Amino acid sequence: MQSLDPSLTWLITALEAPLAVAVVWMLHKIRSDLDRRVDRGDDKAADGLGRTREDLAAFKIEVARTYVPLSLIRDVDRRLTEHLVRIEQRLDEIRGDRP
Repeated sequence: MQSLDPSLTWLITALEAPLAVAVVWMLHKIRSDLDRRVDRGDDKAADGLGRTREDLAAFKIEVARTYVPLSLIRDVDRRLTEHLVRIEQRLDEIRGDRP
């Protein structure tokens, strides 16, 4: 009648098997849940990145329209052209000095 007598080893084995199955099942559920969350997070990140790029492009256009007056752009263009003309004249003078 030793097989019917619940010893400590038999009790541990009887409790250990269902607990091991429960742990494996919980790990499987956690992993599948994390995979689903990562997939959803990737979609959200891609949407957020697209919106951020669109907002940045709109902000750049707004800055170009409002913060830089046209008169300043014309002045910078005029000064740059004058400097380029002077450089061109100097190069022509240097080239003209040589035979």
